[in-house]
Amino acid sequence: MTVPDTGEGARLDQWLSTQLGPNVSRNRVKAMIGAGEVRLNGGPAEPKRRLAAGDSVEWRMPEAEAAEPEPQDIPLNVLHEDEHLIVIDKPAGLVVHPGAGVPDGTLVNALLFHCGDTLSGIGGVKRPGIVHRLDKETSGVMVAAKNDAAHKALSKAFADHGRSGDLERSYLAVVWGTPNRMTGIIDAALGRSASDRMKRAVVREGRSDARRAVTHFAVKQQFGLQADATATASLVECRLETGRTHQIRVHMAHIGHPLIGDPVYGPGFRTKANILPEPVKSVVSGFSRQALHAATLAFQHPQNGELMRFEAPFPTDMRNLVNALKIL
Repeated sequence: MTVPDTGEGARLDQWLSTQLGPNVSRNRVKAMIGAGEVRLNGGPAEPKRRLAAGDSVEWRMPEAEAAEPEPQDIPLNVLHEDEHLIVIDKPAGLVVHPGAGVPDGTLVNALLFHCGDTLSGIGGVKRPGIVHRLDKETSGVMVAAKNDAAHKALSKAFADHGRSGDLERSYLAVVWGTPNRMTGIIDAALGRSASDRMKRAVVREGRSDARRAVTHFAVKQQFGLQADATATASLVECRLETGRTHQIRVHMAHIGHPLIGDPVYGPGFRTKANILPEPVKSVVSGFSRQALHAATLAFQHPQNGELMRFEAPFPTDMRNLVNALKIL
């Protein structure tokens, strides 16, 4: 393809990304260039090379790999299992499904080993049985489908967020400071961060990528409460009315109370641990993930309509964090 006048001065990777469309990421474009799949004026190409009008750019799209995840013997904490579904208490650090940079060692690999070939295939090659997900470093209750009928019913319930049926999801978060109200609703649209494509941010509702996001919160416990009603930290219950990526993490940071340990949305608060007394300081400083736990999940069984409710207790690291903060 010949670069038109409008492409004059553009970086090769940026220009090629616009030609290939929104379904091809910038990272994939760079990988294509690095693999020699892109030629500039008949020779090798560099991602940052500035283009001139009339340059010739040729590329070959490599075939997408549909690598099927392999079963792996990864221990699972199973809360319930029947012929239709499985409910597990996911540990922090476990990725839900294979993706960029994470080809295996995921919950999907563990489910394939545990469930054999009974998992629903409706979720696609890399996401069999998956109807919802938790961030890698978020612990707590998850459900996976074991047949297509269960997958469709559960997916519909999660997409609807319980508005037309019985679905309940509650999370417990340990945040810096304390909200100025004991209960509240955060209604703020989320979209891609302008400064970092991997992050989410509160954006104006009229933006093309804005998605409505609503979080209900209730302060359950305050740590280091002062006479002026401020506190060092709080245990907050969050209930989702919508299910956007990183929703709780972004919303709590938006109101000035990011999750303790959150390296993405609360890095500026990490130094607050330095003013804490020992042993609280050591526990908080050593907490290396966002303090978020999916504590409760309730839904109607897709086969018989029975209301099922599951709770996952705090994992050891969050229990130790809360116990340490109680000293304040």
